[in-house]
Amino acid sequence: MIDLFAGCGGMTQGFVEEGFEPLLAVEWDKAAAATYAANFGDDHVIAGDIAEVPTEEIPRARVIIGGPPCQGFSNLGLKEINDPRNQLWREYLRFVGAAKPEVFVIENVDRFSKSPEFQMLLSERERGALQDYELTTAVLNAADYGVAQRRKRTIIVGSRIGHIEMPAPTHAQKPALGSGLKPWRTLRDVIGHLPADPASTELPSGTDRRCEFDGDTMPGPFTELDLHIKRNPRPESLQRYSFVPPGGGRFDLPYELQPRCWQDKPTGTTDVMGRGRWDAPSVTIRTEFYKPEKGQYLHPQWERARIQDHGYEGKIQGDPMRSVDRVITHYEASLIQDFPKDYKWVGTKIQIARQIGNAVPSGLARAIARQIKPFLDARVPLA
Repeated sequence: MIDLFAGCGGMTQGFVEEGFEPLLAVEWDKAAAATYAANFGDDHVIAGDIAEVPTEEIPRARVIIGGPPCQGFSNLGLKEINDPRNQLWREYLRFVGAAKPEVFVIENVDRFSKSPEFQMLLSERERGALQDYELTTAVLNAADYGVAQRRKRTIIVGSRIGHIEMPAPTHAQKPALGSGLKPWRTLRDVIGHLPADPASTELPSGTDRRCEFDGDTMPGPFTELDLHIKRNPRPESLQRYSFVPPGGGRFDLPYELQPRCWQDKPTGTTDVMGRGRWDAPSVTIRTEFYKPEKGQYLHPQWERARIQDHGYEGKIQGDPMRSVDRVITHYEASLIQDFPKDYKWVGTKIQIARQIGNAVPSGLARAIARQIKPFLDARVPLA
């Protein structure tokens, strides 16, 4: 297979677990490409602009996977049709034309399915580069496939070896009796075993924690508890965290503790300064999950104090001895994204966080790989 816009390798990880062999990976972000190389080898990684890969150097492959950058379609983005990042799917089609895969998979944000670019992509099926392919499209929720995260993504499967349906869910929020489905995996399932108080605020340093990739020296690789790092919030921030119960958010803060921008905005942005719930999946992990003002990223452990503080009009604080008032760590975020615990990471704290937030959960990729594999196993590779 070929992985385009490969990032740190989340999609490749899921496919490799189902027996697929990486043949080529292209990723412009050098730190992300270095993480990919640390896990799958650097002999097939191109760390550069996909548009600069000559067509004649694209190898044949049975499968192409990848997620063209989606920030232009993101709910957090500008939603600009002319955003140049929205045109990179055309480079993906160039690779399809050259590699002639039997199956390809495109992954993007859920909003992509309602965009003009999506309709332009579908039009290629009628009179363009995808005339030989039958397309199946859907918006899938990673939680329905064993990932402890509610993350909806547009998935497009193109096949020239027969119609391929989307994988059936294996999990559900409340499985019906006799359905055979498992309950959604929860935060307790994936991070409940980790130390509540990380030992460090920094990634390990030293000459043994540097690596060479594509002519550059980079921090890493790091793995497992190397990434279990905390921040040093101000006392005022810690006080804010203490008022937020599981599933709560900024509206649980006393008015006096709210930043002015929140005081002036009494509605909307409901998940910021939010706290996860042990018995539920996480919300979507974004690239700045380490900032509580970006979403529901406070650690789920919280128990109300036995003695209520009446200083803030009856607002209830957590027990400081039994609550964990911090954001999730890089390691916790990687496990919520369904990366293996021993996955290797290269880069600075910010670079690694970006890699984690941009990745395809490997469990979702694994479900797709498992779905298409029988179609490939049943056939001699096509010319």
